[in-house]
This record gives sequence, structure tokens and C-alpha cells, in this order.
Amino acid sequence: PPRSTLFPYTTLFRSRFLCSCGCDNSFVNGSAFASIKIPTRMYSDGSVTMMKLYYERGTCALASHIALEEAGAEYSTVKISFATSEQRSPEYLAINPKGRVPTLVTDRGILTETPAMLAFIAQSFPKAKLAPIDDPFAFAEVQAFNSYLCSTVHINHAHRPRGSRWADDPAALESMKKKVPETMAASFDLIESKMMKGPWVMGDTYTVCDPYLFTLGGWLESDSVDIARFPKVKAHRDRMMERPAV
Repeated sequence: PPRSTLFPYTTLFRSRFLCSCGCDNSFVNGSAFASIKIPTRMYSDGSVTMMKLYYERGTCALASHIALEEAGAEYSTVKISFATSEQRSPEYLAINPKGRVPTLVTDRGILTETPAMLAFIAQSFPKAKLAPIDDPFAFAEVQAFNSYLCSTVHINHAHRPRGSRWADDPAALESMKKKVPETMAASFDLIESKMMKGPWVMGDTYTVCDPYLFTLGGWLESDSVDIARFPKVKAHRDRMMERPAV
């Protein structure tokens, strides 16, 4: 069946929401957690399938979702509803004790944390050339960029919608929210002026850094930051929107 079903992943972007048969498989036998057993198949290049991605719309899970599409992977998806605190349910915590998304279930085990998942996808599907996996230094540069997005940019953003992770006092929460436009802008100033090497993050070659930057850059408007301040990042967003995997 054609892999063509689309759904509104965020208010800005549309991305694929597919299982291998083109359907939404959030519920299997009446439950999103009926089974996490992953059937496997080996590609001729040694890459693995099939995987299952647990996600919520508007989250950093979009980066791994795009990467799976770019890799040509066979995978299924399960939507975890934050509105009903499904990420804190005993069933989901049995899969990911952190209670976060994304989670990627593979034939080797369960992965969490976006940089690790992106590296795994790139290394599992080498023919897709999503990272310079044969060059230790160049691959480390990819990891360094993705680590900055994970450890700094994402945390800057999280102080607005997730401030309760750090404080309970209403005044402190409000202060954190007010700081977010400043910290997000500072991070993207650095990305714009020092970290982007070309039309793609790593230069002329598309890598797993690109869907990750695209995803976190998609939060700028909600954080009261005008993306027009960053012409390279804006051009990158436009270029990403032209890719079939997005």
C-alpha cells in the first residue's frame, strides 16, 4: 500500500504518520501497549527493521520520525497523549521509565533520547547516508550539534511549557517563561552565526542534524522569537519543507 497518509504534526508542519501498511496503529487489540514485540527483517545492507516509534505531536519526536522516513525504514507509530498523561501510565512507564517521548523500540532493545535515536537510525541504514559514520571526527561533529540541541536549546524552550520541572513558586515559573525568548534567541544566534556550515547543518550534505534543527526551530514562534532574525535557519526550514519525508 502507498505510504502517503499525512497528519498535522504541529501547527506549522505536516509529517507522515504511518505504519508499514499506511494506517494509524496507535491501538493494537484495543490498546496502544498490547504488545511491543517487534518483527524483524534484514535488508541486504545489513540494516534492521521493523521499529516502533512512540511520539506525541509537537514534540522532538518529529526529528526521529523524519529520519526514519529519510532512511526508508519500515516502522510503526504509537501516539502517546500528553493531554491524558498517558506518558505517566504504568503501561508506558514499563516501556520508557523516563515518561518522555520519543521512544524507539528496535529488535535490539529500546532506545530513548533523540541524539541516540538519530545516530542509531543513521548507522542502521548506511545507504541513506544520514551521517558520516565512516569518519570518526565528522560523526562526532554531528553528535556535538545534536547534543547542543538536546542539552541547551530544548532545555531553553522547556522553561516555558515545562517550568514545573524546576520550580513550584508561581513567581519563579513566570520569571522562567519571560526568559525563554531571550535564551532561545541566543541559542539560534549561535547556530546562525557559528554552527551552520552551509545550506544544511553540516554543509552541503544532509544529515540527521537537519530534521532535529527543523523540529526545534519550529518552536521559535511559540517562544515569541521571529525566525526572520535568522536568515540561514529560515532558509533551512524552507528547504526542509520541500523534502518528501517532511
